[in-house]
Amino acid sequence: MILEERPDGQGTGEDSARVQAAPSVLKGCDSLVQTQHGQLQSCRAHLHQQISKELRMRAGAENLYRATSNSWVRETVALELSYVNSNLQLLKEELAGLGSSVDMDQPESESVTVPMIPLGLKETKELDWATALKELITEHFGEDGASYETEIQELEDLRQATRTPSRDEVGLELLAAYYSQLCFLEARFFSPARSPGLLFHWYDSLTGVPAQQRALAFEKGSVLFNIGALHTQIGARQNRSCAEGTSHATESFQRAAGAFRLLREKFSHAPSPDMSATSLSMLEQLMAAQAQECIFKGLSLSASAAPDSCQAQLHLAQEAAQVATEYGLVHRAMSQPPVQDYVPASWTTLAHVKAEHFRALAHYHAAMALCKGSSAAKGELSKQEQIFQAPTSHEPRGPTLPQQPEARRRLAKAHLKRAILGQEEALRLHALCRVLRKVDLLHIVVTQALRRSLAKYSELEREDDFFEAVEAPDIQHLYPCLPQGPLSVFSTKNQWRLLGPVHMTRGETGFGFTLRGDSPVLIAAVVPGGQAEAAGLKEGDYIVSVNGQPCKWWKHVEVVAQLRGMGEEGVNLQVVSLLPGPEPRSTGARRPALLRSHRECGFETPTPARARPWLVLGWSRKAKQGKMGGQPQPCTSGDCGTCP
Repeated sequence: MILEERPDGQGTGEDSARVQAAPSVLKGCDSLVQTQHGQLQSCRAHLHQQISKELRMRAGAENLYRATSNSWVRETVALELSYVNSNLQLLKEELAGLGSSVDMDQPESESVTVPMIPLGLKETKELDWATALKELITEHFGEDGASYETEIQELEDLRQATRTPSRDEVGLELLAAYYSQLCFLEARFFSPARSPGLLFHWYDSLTGVPAQQRALAFEKGSVLFNIGALHTQIGARQNRSCAEGTSHATESFQRAAGAFRLLREKFSHAPSPDMSATSLSMLEQLMAAQAQECIFKGLSLSASAAPDSCQAQLHLAQEAAQVATEYGLVHRAMSQPPVQDYVPASWTTLAHVKAEHFRALAHYHAAMALCKGSSAAKGELSKQEQIFQAPTSHEPRGPTLPQQPEARRRLAKAHLKRAILGQEEALRLHALCRVLRKVDLLHIVVTQALRRSLAKYSELEREDDFFEAVEAPDIQHLYPCLPQGPLSVFSTKNQWRLLGPVHMTRGETGFGFTLRGDSPVLIAAVVPGGQAEAAGLKEGDYIVSVNGQPCKWWKHVEVVAQLRGMGEEGVNLQVVSLLPGPEPRSTGARRPALLRSHRECGFETPTPARARPWLVLGWSRKAKQGKMGGQPQPCTSGDCGTCP
């Protein structure tokens, strides 16, 4: 299938992006450092030899993959390509690290941080823009394509530089500049009727399997993927033992999650597994979890200044619980097909280890908060109870946080016990993975947390403690409870009417409706004269509550089982009915969102004081400049497709 760009929505903003002269940005492809030149040059030469060897192996495997039709041979070659691609990524990471002035080695102390998961960049082959663009300019526009030799060469140099961007902000600017040029080229030279005959060739970032398409959307999507991947590498290289590095890492992972989300929402029918909707959703969750982990690290750095603060420990417990929840979702996404078929097993295990580790940290900080004082103010006590008690939708909260020092000590021991068990489970999972066993930093961090929990537990242990052990509750985070439910129904794009709760009893033919679908379950049909019709239910309604229990995320079998278990007392249902959306303002032909001007979107862009930089391919401006003998006159109509 051909990768397509979805035209819905307000666009991505690239239609208004303009870049300056390309040579000022091309420095992002070189990260040379003039220190210890002789030794570094020798290391670089050795790495380049290994990279050349891996490239030759990949070329041979790729030719065999295309030539054979045997399924067993293709699977074997795909596995070899994945191995070669992983080696290439590691070698290029090492090569880029030689030009970095940042020392990534960290001491074995309390400041040791958990390693992150960076994503490798997609590889591509060289592309000949010159021949295709010159032919198109000559045949379609009636001008001499050779007169644009300089501009086309700048475009090719820009693409060549994006194949090896530096792992810093300059590399990001380089990728963004090329992405902006692709948006301009799409508006000027690509259309369903006529487009350059170019074949874009990219390698999958996770498996190394090649993919190729003639659609420019594939080139744009691959560059956008590399922008997100480069953000992950920048975030993973930050020094998270200080507040500034933690803040930069958080921002980098958040930007990476945004890039993958944009790619998932705006592009479809990807030919490679790493750009499929399921993979991008998993990567978005992974980067959000790593950003949340960096937030927790920043809070722990600030809390170290006030170690006796009960409120600070409670806040850390909340954040750790949130990080554990995020990594639990990541582990679940990585463990499901088809993602589990091409995601490295070490990633899945690392997500599981982090989920257990941060869940244990939540219990540890909760125990530390209980040990900081024996009493609290009424307002603070209410906040503490919300952390130690699971919220329910149909029962009032009760005071469960003990106020007596002895009772608080026993509850703290219970939380420390769960922390110890969680850290031991994290160490067990770490030892089961051959790749993670080589990651010393991860083992150090988890071991240090286990030692802290054991030391605190021994401090609270007493010889005459014969009371029955208390069961520690789960730690609850206190983030705002926003409206929830599947986005396909519960979003501002749809309008609905809430009905109920409606009380229904079982008749001779049941409740009088049939159900289908999952999350949420839909009323597919209503029996005329039945109980459902009498209660006001209609075909197309979504069941959102059964006897006061929210069921927006329930499966079909869960709702059916709940209804079958009802006795003569009946059931209370709450449903929502989707209302018809507003009619579009205009039914005429519309241009894609990426090609609309700012005035059509309903806002104006202020004109900058300085002259606007020209694009690499300033099409049709050369001719105007030659005729008028000066700078081109600004367009005032606003409908030329290139004006802001």
